[in-house]
Amino acid sequence: MTKALIVVDMQKDFVTGSLGTKEAQEILPRLVKKLDSESAAESTDIIFTMDTHKENYLETQEGKNLPVTHCIKKSDGWEIVPELQKYAAQAKAVVEKKSFGSTRLPTLLKAYDVVEFVGVCTDICVVSNALLVKAFYPEQKICVDASCCAGSTPENHRKALDVMACCQCEILNRE
Repeated sequence: MTKALIVVDMQKDFVTGSLGTKEAQEILPRLVKKLDSESAAESTDIIFTMDTHKENYLETQEGKNLPVTHCIKKSDGWEIVPELQKYAAQAKAVVEKKSFGSTRLPTLLKAYDVVEFVGVCTDICVVSNALLVKAFYPEQKICVDASCCAGSTPENHRKALDVMACCQCEILNRE
């Protein structure tokens, strides 16, 4: 069985920066442990996504609805958090995405039996990418490790997990 583990947007701005949360910080030790285990598995490929914006972010539709400058390409906040940088350096791919969901991501995932998602924000980019991949490959097993995800709020995290479960994504390690 082949597996792709997708690490969504674990960048400084979402963990300790302009949009950081204590919940995002709290998942880091669990995520490091998971990545240690998964990177040792020959049948698992790790792929990172990176939210990537230009300097004109505040002029975009997203910027007008979420007027918090974040993940500007090449800025400090755009970088993967230090705890995960070694995994990103060894990843099969690092996908820069300019919106919530990556239109490139599904092209990388067709051959896998299982696609598992971890990262932030559960209610924005994790849900967008999980459902996008599910739409492309309805028979593929899509999983989300709830213990290694954090939402913009705890309530939004729970709501997004419910939505993904309704869309036949398997929710792992749900509290």
